[in-house]
Amino acid sequence: MRKSATSRVTILDVAKMAGVSPSTVSLVLNGKHDRMGEETRERVMDAVTKLGYSANHMARALKTGFVPTIGLVVPTVANPFWGEFARRVEHAALAQNYQVLLCNAERSPAREQLYVESMLARGIRGVILGSSPLSLQHISGAAKCGLQVVVFDRLMQGSEGLDFDSVRVDNVLGARLAITHLLELGHRRIGFVSGPLSSSSRKDRLEGYRSTLLSHGIEPDESLVWVANARPDNGEEEATEIGRLAAATQLRGPNPPTAFFAINDMTAIGIYAGVRDLGLRIPEDISVIGFDDINLCRSMNPPITTVRQPLEELMNSAVDLLIGRMEQKNLGPTTHVTLTPNLVLRGSTGPWRAR
Repeated sequence: MRKSATSRVTILDVAKMAGVSPSTVSLVLNGKHDRMGEETRERVMDAVTKLGYSANHMARALKTGFVPTIGLVVPTVANPFWGEFARRVEHAALAQNYQVLLCNAERSPAREQLYVESMLARGIRGVILGSSPLSLQHISGAAKCGLQVVVFDRLMQGSEGLDFDSVRVDNVLGARLAITHLLELGHRRIGFVSGPLSSSSRKDRLEGYRSTLLSHGIEPDESLVWVANARPDNGEEEATEIGRLAAATQLRGPNPPTAFFAINDMTAIGIYAGVRDLGLRIPEDISVIGFDDINLCRSMNPPITTVRQPLEELMNSAVDLLIGRMEQKNLGPTTHVTLTPNLVLRGSTGPWRAR
């Protein structure tokens, strides 16, 4: 039974109800129960629930300077990729007895700054920044105050005077894999479709698109590069509309593309809609390649050929790096992990055919 609002539940109350020592309760609440019987942990958590006990994490942080929680800031929860990203982070963190606090920044540096500073104030000492904005100066203040940061999807080696650990996929290589595949199928007019180039990962994919064409003796046609003029903070719910509009516009042109490389899978799904609005078929009339390999790719008709990011390996690396910094097990120079993407061939790409 919960105590009244005027009677504060203490850790001693929880220990008494669970039949354990206060130190055991403390270990459970701090996630340090790897050597503890599951039945004991369940008794403690049952007592916590019944009594309505809520630890004062701010007081604990002021006393110890540490809470077993990591922050995760993603650019948008509207794209399923970031849901899978967060799930992988959570799995990796829980395996090390850490919890995860998820924040949705909507690609806004101001919101990112608000979140990281708020987490720091609450005793959270480490954040995975799941975005790759062109500048990270907005979190430099929190970093100077002791916040440990691991950056996803961009290389951080002293740029802007900041030196964070980072994990990323080789986005240039990912684009190269996609464009090379289309060239091998005979396509020469390949469209590039993206939202605003407000992140380093998007700029890297555009670089990979252009450099691969050049390496095959093809001068990139800038009329085939479609970059939406939407605000960077519009969110991934706009990605499908960007893809639809790009396909509808470019395919009505006098010399249309025969294939599209989309900045991500949600944009590729939008391209599907634009292609079908015009009565065309994938891949018979138009080939399409995405990037990320979200689960929806398998459900599309036809399933989407895409560049897969090795999310499990990426997120295990990110969590290991961050916890190593937070627990001061890693005091060496910053670490930068770059993993290799791979092309997943499905039904959305086929040989070039004259129309």
